[in-house]
Amino acid sequence: MPFGMPHFSAANIIGNLLFSSIGYVAFSYGKRMDKTRVMIQGGVLMGYSYVVPDTFWMYAVGIALTGWIWATRNDG
Repeated sequence: MPFGMPHFSAANIIGNLLFSSIGYVAFSYGKRMDKTRVMIQGGVLMGYSYVVPDTFWMYAVGIALTGWIWATRNDG
């Protein structure tokens, strides 16, 4: 696949929607609770799938970022 061309498989679209939705919830929660770190984490989770072209790596990075948000949810 040439660089810059989106990959429109069903697994890729579902993963993008799933992790973007989790990122949106984290971003909204961080904004409501005035937690800048959670807002940044949510923003990263919403946007990373646009730069990760492979479906496997999209899921791997998405799970890692979601785990990062979950593990640090009560910090500061």
